[in-house]
Amino acid sequence: MKDLLFLLADLWMIFAGFFFGWKFIRNYRNYLLGLEWMIVATSGTNFLIWALTGGHDGSVLYSIAYFFDAFSRSVGITLILVMGLMRVTHRYKPSVVVDAAAFGLAIAAGLYLQQFRAPALHVGPATFYVVVNVLTTLFLVYFSWRLWRIGAKGLAVGAGLATAAASAIAITYDFFPIPGDDAHRTIFYSAALAVWGTQMCVYYFAYRAAHDHNVATGVEPAAHAQSTARL
Repeated sequence: MKDLLFLLADLWMIFAGFFFGWKFIRNYRNYLLGLEWMIVATSGTNFLIWALTGGHDGSVLYSIAYFFDAFSRSVGITLILVMGLMRVTHRYKPSVVVDAAAFGLAIAAGLYLQQFRAPALHVGPATFYVVVNVLTTLFLVYFSWRLWRIGAKGLAVGAGLATAAASAIAITYDFFPIPGDDAHRTIFYSAALAVWGTQMCVYYFAYRAAHDHNVATGVEPAAHAQSTARL
């Protein structure tokens, strides 16, 4: 039952990442969020294959999993997430060069930080992950407040709860192992994958509500109008 819950949570995160990532790109041309969502889904796919093929620590998939984990925890679901959401909060539209630089930074961070692996606790990197998560959470609280102000109160509450759950996962990740969990931390990862998938789903609908409000108030043109203008 524990393994089944882990697999279901991972499949949920994979679906949410690929599905809503593609919708970010197709509907809003938001490549920062779209590609990051798909990277998280790719990470989940790698994690799933690794688990189904035995979960050996010496597998190359194990190293890839640590790279993806460091990629998103350091820059992906922190800086890139904030930059992507600023499209609807501050009308911030970075250039292709800035987009590429953000992902380049995430790759560099992932390559460097993936060396700090369990079961040892690496206090420096673990603290860094918590700090960048706290800073991101502050922006996400502001994002939820913006949703509340425009009347999307249900999504504001949903985004707030998803953010709170993700923050709890981030703090628990390195510093507070779940008592009774196994060596591969199956219980923890089941909860984490479920939360991360829910985050990506809720943030997409929250983004859509903020975008629609901006269009309705004339702050931003409709998505189809933007596409026509580019053509």
